[in-house]
Amino acid sequence: MKTILTILCLGVVMTTYAQEFEISTELRPRLEYRHGYKTLIPNDVDAATFVSQRTRLNLKYGSEKLNAYVVFQNVRVWGDVATLGLSDNNGTAIHEAWAELKLDTKLSLKLGRQEIAYDDQRVFGNVGWAQQARSHDALVATYKPNAKHRLDFGLAMNENSETLFNTDYAINNYKAFQYLWYHTNFKSVNFSFLILNNGLAFYNDSDSEEQRVDYNQTIGSRVTFNKNKIDTDASIYFQTGKIAGASLSAFNIAANANYSINNKFKAGLGAEYLSGTDMDATSNTLKSFNPWFGTNHKFNGLMDYFYVGNHTNSVGLLDINATLAYKKDKFSVKLMPHLFSSAATVVDSTEKEMSNTLGTELDLVLGYSWTKDVSFQAGYSQLFATETLEVLKAGNRDNTNNWAWIMVTVKPSLFKTTFKAE
Repeated sequence: MKTILTILCLGVVMTTYAQEFEISTELRPRLEYRHGYKTLIPNDVDAATFVSQRTRLNLKYGSEKLNAYVVFQNVRVWGDVATLGLSDNNGTAIHEAWAELKLDTKLSLKLGRQEIAYDDQRVFGNVGWAQQARSHDALVATYKPNAKHRLDFGLAMNENSETLFNTDYAINNYKAFQYLWYHTNFKSVNFSFLILNNGLAFYNDSDSEEQRVDYNQTIGSRVTFNKNKIDTDASIYFQTGKIAGASLSAFNIAANANYSINNKFKAGLGAEYLSGTDMDATSNTLKSFNPWFGTNHKFNGLMDYFYVGNHTNSVGLLDINATLAYKKDKFSVKLMPHLFSSAATVVDSTEKEMSNTLGTELDLVLGYSWTKDVSFQAGYSQLFATETLEVLKAGNRDNTNNWAWIMVTVKPSLFKTTFKAE
């Protein structure tokens, strides 16, 4: 706490020299009722109910040649520390701490702990729904020759700590990555292209003491079209390379179309296919697509049954979905049904091949913007599972599997100043 107060004082002093300086905060408590969230609920098990909270303190600095941003973050569950506790359970962490050097009008260099998010956040996203969110220790160079074109090059290289000799990487994280992202926009069309080289550390089966790094590649593009009352998007990604000695050959294809019925109602249809590996496969080739750093909560149903810390290297997914949204003034409501099927073969414990249909999910989200700094959201979701999903997930499909939540987001600006040096 003393460290934070010191930084705040320094920030106020810095305004004597800075062109722009702002201190802001975010408080986001969320009440959740989980009765089949992420996995089917077993018999004779009660629902989980708790309140989690994200608290952030943001320091932002900007000048002609430099931007800088520091985010202190605390994530807690109400009651995880006693009222007379001497220390916090999770403590305060640095979620972001980066500096952006504006080398000239076209080229900039951003280095440090930072969120990385592109396009619809399917491959790179900040995972904002999770209270802790996601950030990377990385370097990102951006080249913008004009308003229509942008090229980003990013790289990260991770180690456990400062060492004198090479050591095995023991953190549940990627070892290194490099990527290129290109984006261009026209009058009604936007186009992006991404290539990611992602390195994962593993131990060789033949020698458990030898750690190796295998690299896999994600290559793909996304295009959007927006005109009048119609907005559409489509994307396709391929994955190749190796993961832990196994060859990788996977792909992801998605398309969405939305139509604004009037200035209040909007309807849409969408489909996404993520390739998977047959459960009875005899080949050593992995065919399961992995959206490595995506904000996966926003895809494939809000109950997070797929690709949110789960369903990796599994049978893939076909998600056919629809959206009906209403928005008027400060109030919004959205209804989203999903029909799920496996992309690859599912077999039960007796090697019997199952139906590909996994189930149906209904998601309802309500929103209300009370002020520019305060908003309220609430949601309810229910999953109707099949016997096939029961093979993939623990629990009982015949139980009521549902999830409800209420969230308040408070994001005020505490202090802001602009100063022009003489």
